[in-house]
Amino acid sequence: MLDEPITFAHRGARAHAPENTLESFALALRLGATGLESDVWLTADGVAVLDHDGVVPGRLRKRPIGEVARRDLPEHIPTLAELYEQCGTGFALSLDLKDEGCGQTVIDVTRDAAPSMLERVWLCHPDWRQLLPLRDQGARLVDSTRLHRIKEGPERRAATLASEGIDAINLHHSDWNGGLVALFHRFERFAFGWDLQHDHELRPGLRMGLDAVYSDWVDRMLDAYRDEIGAPPSAG
Repeated sequence: MLDEPITFAHRGARAHAPENTLESFALALRLGATGLESDVWLTADGVAVLDHDGVVPGRLRKRPIGEVARRDLPEHIPTLAELYEQCGTGFALSLDLKDEGCGQTVIDVTRDAAPSMLERVWLCHPDWRQLLPLRDQGARLVDSTRLHRIKEGPERRAATLASEGIDAINLHHSDWNGGLVALFHRFERFAFGWDLQHDHELRPGLRMGLDAVYSDWVDRMLDAYRDEIGAPPSAG
């Protein structure tokens, strides 16, 4: 349904630089990605930070980020506010919500630091019901799942997401086909595909009408975009 599908750089330019760092996020945008992806956690003092595993080295064991104050985290882990400060607001941002309450924190931080960014933030969760408290605040909401987990069937899930105000569904690329994309579009839900790492995955995903693709390889993703759709838009 998007005229210009979003090209999300998974964990930043992960194939080109250390993942989930300000360096990798900035590089992804320079390479042409129109979106960034990461996971968001809350520190012990309630700061939204971007990291995949959610644990940091400790003296005797790894510690969850939720047990560590922001000032005690490794320097390479950025806050959401630092991402906006470093990279601006001219891109889409997909965030997997890893802690209870972190979605509201993301909305609050975005509204304070970069209000124009709010409509380009996509909040993802494997249980779409957890997203319901975040409705009607400007951010987009995404059911991030797998096809085999949709026990009621995709048509009923599409209808439910539409009635409950969940904007998009994000499935592994292997779950998608053109008919399934058309089904979710019929209910006016966006169709996102993740883990598209190679040309033979990226090209069919874009060709079947996915509204967003996620890849570690920004260069491959943009080459496929050019070949299938045309010159990608600037992230801004």
